[in-house]
Amino acid sequence: MLFQAGLVALGATLAAAVQPLEVKGNYFVNSDTGNRFQIVGAAYQPGGSSAYNPDLGKDPLSDKDTCLRDAAILQVLGVNAIRVYNLDPNLNHDECASIFNAAGMYMLLDVNSPLVGESINSGEPWTSYYAAYLNRTFAVVEAFKSYPNTLLFFAGNEVIWDVHAGTIVPPYMRAVTRDIKNYISKHSDRKIPVGYSAADVREILFDSWEYLQCSEDGTTDDPSRVDVFALNSYSWCGDATFKSSTYEDLVEGFQNSSVPLFFSEYGCNTPSPRVFTEVPTIYGPQMTGVFSGGVVYEYSQEENNFGLVNISSDGSVTLRTDYNTLKAQYAGLNFTDIEGAKPPSGDSPSPPKCSAKLITGKEDFTTNFTLPAVPPGAQDIIDDGVSPKPSGKLVTISDWTVKQTVRNADGSTIQGLAVKPLDDDSINAPGSNTATGLQTGTATAAATATGTSSSTSTPSSSQNAAPGFSPSGSGMPVSTIIAIAFSTVIGSLILAC
Repeated sequence: MLFQAGLVALGATLAAAVQPLEVKGNYFVNSDTGNRFQIVGAAYQPGGSSAYNPDLGKDPLSDKDTCLRDAAILQVLGVNAIRVYNLDPNLNHDECASIFNAAGMYMLLDVNSPLVGESINSGEPWTSYYAAYLNRTFAVVEAFKSYPNTLLFFAGNEVIWDVHAGTIVPPYMRAVTRDIKNYISKHSDRKIPVGYSAADVREILFDSWEYLQCSEDGTTDDPSRVDVFALNSYSWCGDATFKSSTYEDLVEGFQNSSVPLFFSEYGCNTPSPRVFTEVPTIYGPQMTGVFSGGVVYEYSQEENNFGLVNISSDGSVTLRTDYNTLKAQYAGLNFTDIEGAKPPSGDSPSPPKCSAKLITGKEDFTTNFTLPAVPPGAQDIIDDGVSPKPSGKLVTISDWTVKQTVRNADGSTIQGLAVKPLDDDSINAPGSNTATGLQTGTATAAATATGTSSSTSTPSSSQNAAPGFSPSGSGMPVSTIIAIAFSTVIGSLILAC
C-alpha cells in the first residue's frame, strides 16, 4: 500500500512552532496555556553511538536532509519529542533544530558522549570530573540553549548503574548537575531543566531518585538538585499488565516526587515485532498522576533490534511493523485530553531535605551529601562562558520535502512525504501530518510475535539499551549487553518487517 502525504508548500519558512516549557513542581507545563505536557517521544540516534564522530564532523542533528527525512516520518507517527544521546557542540545544528521545531517536536539532549573525557566514569568518577570535561559539557549547553524546542539536558545516563556505583557516583552526579545549572543561570535567557536518566535497577532506583531530588536546604533553589528524574525501563513485555510489569510499583514508589518523572527509554523487544500494549497505560489514569509520558527506544534499527525503521546505506528508509503498531497505539489515545489537562490544584510535593534517612534500600547506597568542589579552572568557565562559544538559532527552511526514498513495511514507495510546519506554539500529535494508505492493522494485533511472549521481565541494567554508554562508562555500546540479555530469542527476531 502507498503511504500518501500531502505536499507542503515550498515557500521559505522560519520555523517557530513550539513554546518553551517550564517545570512547575512535578509537571512540565506550557506557561502560556497552563496545560501539562506529556512526552510522547522517540530515541533518535541513527547509526548508534558511531553516529557521533568528531573526526568525521557529523552527529545526529548535523545533516539537514537526514533530519527532514526523519522528522517527517516521526511527525506522521505522532511523537512530540526526540531524545538525542551524543552531540558535537562544534557543529552547526540550526537547520535540524529548526526542522524538528517546525514539526512540533522538543529535544531532550544528553550532554555526554561515549568518548573518553566526555562523560563521568562510573567506576572512578573522580578521574573524569575536571575542567576540560565541564568545558565540553557547557559547550553542548551553549550550542542548544537558544533553540525554543530544547526541553532539557540530561547530566547523566545510567551512570549509577549498579550497587557499587551507588556507593561512589551520586555526589558527582549532583556536582555535575550543580555546575550545569549554574552555567545556565549565568548564560541562558531562560531556565532549561537539567535531569538524570536512570537505569531501572530496582535495588538502587528509588535511592537514586531520593538522593538526586532532595534539597540541601529544603527548597527548590538548590542547584545540585535535579529538575527532572527519568528512567530507562523495559519491564513491560508482550501481554504484561500494570501489575505484572511492575509499573504499579513504580507509580507507588514515585508518588511523592517533587520533580517530573518520565520513561527516558521504554519498549521491551520481547516478543518481536513489538505490540506496545504499555502505551495506553503510560498515558492513562493509572500513570499520568505521577509520570509525564515516555520515550520509545528507538527510531532506527541497530544491532540490538529495537528499531521502528530500517535505514539503508544509501539513505533510504523502510518502515518496520513496529512503526505501524506504535502508530496505531498512539492513534487510540485522546491527545486533546492528554495535552489539555491542567496540573492538579494545590501545591506540588516539596523537595525533601537531604538526609541519610531518605536512603532506605538494603544496599550500601551512599548517604554522603558532601559534594565535590568545582574542579580547578572550572569556576572561571562557569563565570565567563566557554571559549570559543558555540551558538544556535532558528533559521529559514526553504523546502520541506523529503529527498530520500522512504518505503512502507510492504516495500511500496511512499509518495510526496514532507514535513508539515505547524502553527506557532503548536505541538505535534497524531494527525498533524496526515497520511493515507498506511497499513497499520490494529493496535493489539498488528504485530504477530514470532518470539516467545513474556508477560513481564525483571528490571535490571541488562535490559537497558542506551547507545551512548555502557554501564561501566567505558563507551562500549550497551547493544552488546542487550544481545546477551535476549540471546534466547535472537534466533526468532524479525530484522526486516
